[in-house]
Amino acid sequence: MITCFIRYHIDPVKKAQFERYAAAWGEAIPRCGADLLGYYAPHEGSSTLAYGVYSVPSLAAYEAYRARLAADPVGRENYAFAQAERFLLREDRTFLRRIPARDDAGA
Repeated sequence: MITCFIRYHIDPVKKAQFERYAAAWGEAIPRCGADLLGYYAPHEGSSTLAYGVYSVPSLAAYEAYRARLAADPVGRENYAFAQAERFLLREDRTFLRRIPARDDAGA
């Protein structure tokens, strides 16, 4: 399993638009095949950083998921909303794999 961490740099005066965008992904992402861990908007500290986190089984599964998301009606609408409202200033994706905790039971 790999987890995609999306770091967004958002326009701080358009936080409400980002929250609407994030809520829509809450419907589309699971339907298109990824395990959504959540979207996170600024609360304290930075007013420009937000995150989205989801997991997929592999990079091949990620590519198939992205194709389904691009064809999904909510996905298409959400992409168009982001382009029209221009609240996303930058978007970076990092793919990480979870390292399981060491089993100390036998030590």
